[in-house]
Amino acid sequence: MNAPSPYAESLARIPVTEARVTVLGSDTHYWTYGDADAATTVLLVHGYRGEHHGLEPVVAQLPGVRFIAPDLPAFGESSPLREGRHDIEGYARWLAAFVDALDLASPPVVLGHSFGSIVAAAAVSAGLETPALILVNPIAISARRGPRAFATALTVGFYRAARFLPERGAHAFLGAPPIVRGMSITLAKTKDRALRAWIHSQHATYFSRFHSKRTILEGFEASVSRSVGEYAAGIRVPTLLVAAERDDITPLSAVRALRASLADAELVVIPGVGHLIHYETPGEAASAITAFLSRRLEQ
Repeated sequence: MNAPSPYAESLARIPVTEARVTVLGSDTHYWTYGDADAATTVLLVHGYRGEHHGLEPVVAQLPGVRFIAPDLPAFGESSPLREGRHDIEGYARWLAAFVDALDLASPPVVLGHSFGSIVAAAAVSAGLETPALILVNPIAISARRGPRAFATALTVGFYRAARFLPERGAHAFLGAPPIVRGMSITLAKTKDRALRAWIHSQHATYFSRFHSKRTILEGFEASVSRSVGEYAAGIRVPTLLVAAERDDITPLSAVRALRASLADAELVVIPGVGHLIHYETPGEAASAITAFLSRRLEQ
């Protein structure tokens, strides 16, 4: 049963249109929120096993900004890549080609969440033009080296077990409701029962909308093995890191080290929240984004 969204009323005030474009063989679906003549356009890159709905709470807090939110290839409504693997390099190439296909009047700000932070960082490091980069819950070091390395090792074993299952069985195994709910319970930090119920509903609805065993496993290996830190040296644009005090995947010490390794970076830490900033504290994230863009885009 779907729980009511605490952000529905604000989101409903923002106009949204859906479109699609073929990029590297992927029939890529994307949604545009806000007015076409908005002063700022932000391109959203969602996390692993997510899709465009996940970042809507942040969109709801920023009605004056135009957002472009695609479903990454092989997630949500978008079909898999035909050219390349579903790893960081493949998604980074796709992101750059997607921006080219949109033929925007000026380069968008790029915002990546979680796995999307690695994809966004890789694309910008490789030359994707943007006036600024925003990374929410950035994966500063690989999950294998994070605060829950043992849990990550168990998760790796779980995903690798799916390799031996037929396609339908693998999908049912990886998307099993108890597994999805356990992940959701672990990541959610809020004590608000209504908000927790909605978060669990979101994960139950959208977390298993992946295309195939092959694509989900390609993405998983990249999600636990790679990090934003690998691309820091190539990122020369102003960068905002929006980190969580209680992130189970990336410790604050690693995010602070990432900030120091970037040429021009700011760090905002949101207290009391974990890896679900976009669900639990989108207002705080939006405030940090607004302040950052006001300073950096007017320079």
